[in-house]
Amino acid sequence: MSNSEKNNEIMDYGQIKIADEVVGIIAGLAATEVKGVAGMSSGLAGGIAEMLGRKNLSKGVKVEVGEREAAIDLYIIVEYGVKIPEVAWEIQESVKSAVETMTGLNVIEVNINIQGVNIEKENKEEVQVPQTTRVK
Repeated sequence: MSNSEKNNEIMDYGQIKIADEVVGIIAGLAATEVKGVAGMSSGLAGGIAEMLGRKNLSKGVKVEVGEREAAIDLYIIVEYGVKIPEVAWEIQESVKSAVETMTGLNVIEVNINIQGVNIEKENKEEVQVPQTTRVK
């Protein structure tokens, strides 16, 4: 059965509409699983990139969904020291694969917008060795 026959068969039973937010959550989750991604950004609100937690995955994603295609814009914060072009390419591949597999939509573009770099503060705690006293 070809793709066009499959689509016609689905139309005989009714229409399937996938909400933009669903595609956004799938894309956000796929993006945050890539090594080197610190998190999603809500965009530039007042000139400051705000890093979002796991509950707001769709907030750092802008999605346009048509009948058979989707275009996705991601707003990402990367870890300090990573190669940004490599991380961006991995995000594009991961998001495209996840969205196409789960929704059946053809992803025509995945645009990556790097909004910031996460510089993790090193918490170097001095290890204190307990002093032992000898009682005679």
